[in-house]
Amino acid sequence: MAYKTILIKAHPEPVLEEYKADAALTPGHLLEINSTNEVKKHATSGGKCYALIALENSQQGKSITDDYVLGEQVYCAWLRAGDEFFGILANGENVAQGDYLESNGDGTFKKLVADTSALSIKVGSLKFMANEAVDMSGSTGADPSGRIRVKVIS
Repeated sequence: MAYKTILIKAHPEPVLEEYKADAALTPGHLLEINSTNEVKKHATSGGKCYALIALENSQQGKSITDDYVLGEQVYCAWLRAGDEFFGILANGENVAQGDYLESNGDGTFKKLVADTSALSIKVGSLKFMANEAVDMSGSTGADPSGRIRVKVIS
């Protein structure tokens, strides 16, 4: 199913805020706030993150495929456990429904692959689950697909 909005489900209402973009962003990107209170793509692969997601700029008639540019006001949602959104799976990834996801370090998501012998899951990185199967293993950077239903789990 092709969604026309990033936010699929929120319980009860998400906290919505606006921040200035410190670079180009795409609706569905996982975000972090920089030292000047601007948003950027979450930049630490597998790192601790918040469930802060860029939404589409529907107030300006834009869709989920319309990127934000540097300096533009970005509509964002702070999500909670149980909320669902339409995120972006990193190129080269292949996930099944129920797989845990983590930050890919570029605003997209990747499958969390934990080395259980070393207990390598970082505290705070286990926040997301794939709510559908998506195969981007044969994709390239030019591939327009990669959207995935993501559920916030913590």
